[in-house]
Amino acid sequence: MKRNIYLTALAALSATAIGSAYAAKAMENDALAIEAAKIGLTQAVTAAEQHVGGKASRAELEKHKGQWVFDVEVVTGKKVMDVKVDPANGKVIVATEDQTDHDDDHDQAD
Repeated sequence: MKRNIYLTALAALSATAIGSAYAAKAMENDALAIEAAKIGLTQAVTAAEQHVGGKASRAELEKHKGQWVFDVEVVTGKKVMDVKVDPANGKVIVATEDQTDHDDDHDQAD
């Protein structure tokens, strides 16, 4: 009887440990991290376009310096800007010119 209780407890602890490891890994997946965002991708794109005055060509949720951000690539004139938008409040964190998109030969670096 004690053996059955011991095995049941061991199984429950193992399941808890595996579930916790899965949950931690799930937050590393940007597709699953969107659940924690307070704004949607569309709102992030709009904020980035308005901030830079251009049109978005790409957008995704990614980890930047340990923090989840919407990374929006915005084209304005002949410049390509990388705009980071806070998923909690929709404010632009930083906008920098993307130097890798200047050569325009569409290689792996772009």
